[in-house]
Amino acid sequence: MLLEEVRKSIENLAVLTAPDLRKHADARDVFMEFQSLLNEGKARAAEKKDGCWQANSWVKQGILLGMKLGLLQESTIAFPDGRNWTFVDKDTYPVKQFRKEDGVRVVPGGSSVRDGAYLAPSVVMMPPAYVNVGAYVDAGSMIDSHALVGSCAQVGRNVHLSAAVQVGGVLEPVGAVPVVIEDDVMVGGNCGIYEGTIVGSRAVLGTGVILNGSTPVYDIVHDRVIRKTEDAPLSIPEGAVVVAGSRKIKGSFADEHGLSIYTPVIIKYRDEKTDSATALESALR
Repeated sequence: MLLEEVRKSIENLAVLTAPDLRKHADARDVFMEFQSLLNEGKARAAEKKDGCWQANSWVKQGILLGMKLGLLQESTIAFPDGRNWTFVDKDTYPVKQFRKEDGVRVVPGGSSVRDGAYLAPSVVMMPPAYVNVGAYVDAGSMIDSHALVGSCAQVGRNVHLSAAVQVGGVLEPVGAVPVVIEDDVMVGGNCGIYEGTIVGSRAVLGTGVILNGSTPVYDIVHDRVIRKTEDAPLSIPEGAVVVAGSRKIKGSFADEHGLSIYTPVIIKYRDEKTDSATALESALR
């Protein structure tokens, strides 16, 4: 089934209730075709068109379709010492299986990728980490230990998600652009990127930076404040180096107690010194 045919079928099925879907003769077959496209990276929750990231609503509808179609089932992992771990999830979203020829390194130790996520060849995943359905992780990227890549998140080439990074997804509403991290971005440990934030290529996020729709970013290089708007998500410029900062809170009580609030600050834009400090050792790949 061609991509366009799957799209039309998904849009037609998306309006049905879960009971009606489960009675529909072709619904499971359509979903399986769709899931194959996700696994191959041919269907993406968002794509860059004419320089702007746009959500593919039908892809999100397809993921939600799998939720409605799915039935709870148990799965068990057996350990050499005889213990079993049992999990319960929708049968439409089993654990993704990798083969050597896929070229993806999933290092043993508690990591999991949900079926319907795409990890390109040469991606490295350190344990424990998790990648949810609809996520797209491009070639050469590293997902470090305790990192999360949320549903529908789009991660570019040669990105380093350091330890304990949380990348939100944004599955609903279906028309919203998910979190996007473009090529060659370095994300420091314990960062959180949420609510459809877009991180431009070659940007660097220092340890502990939190980006979301309600937090303004202060660019001290260009004397401007970057915010989410009604028409566009928060967008970090290409090559920006962002660190965790603070700003003073106004008001007599805040003045009395010397209070300030967290805010991300762009302190510089990427240069040769930054490149050398953030370079990934090729041997790790």
